[in-house]
Amino acid sequence: MNEVSERYSQIIESEQAMVAWASQFSSLISAPCQIHLMGNLGAGKTTLVRGILAGLAYSGLVQSPTYTLIEPYETKLGTVYHMDLYRLGSGEELEYLGIRDIDGEKAICLIEWPEKGQGYLPPFDLEIHLEVQRHKRLLGMSSVSSKGSQMIQRLNQAGLQSND
Repeated sequence: MNEVSERYSQIIESEQAMVAWASQFSSLISAPCQIHLMGNLGAGKTTLVRGILAGLAYSGLVQSPTYTLIEPYETKLGTVYHMDLYRLGSGEELEYLGIRDIDGEKAICLIEWPEKGQGYLPPFDLEIHLEVQRHKRLLGMSSVSSKGSQMIQRLNQAGLQSND
């Protein structure tokens, strides 16, 4: 089990604020990086990914990969893989989807519903939890690697806040 060493939390007021926050947060991401996105359906995981990709200079359409499971996006940092494992029956199915073909040394992976791929996903750096609170979102982040801890330390130093 990975040990949590750093934490961060933020209240996000709107969908636009989520995209803006995530776009700013993207400046702290570098490959290789594995980020697990946790939260119920409709919590804003794909919106968060959309903001991260916007911050990495991707200007195309970003949709939830609920049916394709894995969508690659070419960005200024290289390939970002957005994975939605909600429909996975078991983690073993990742083998058939080519999870081992993703170059972990160069990739940034943003993974929704990572618990569905447990045992088949590489070690991760950050876990982001999104929770709906009325019309707002509570974003909580915890690090599970030294890289993740460094990202949260820089995030706290930068004082990154939601833009409402």
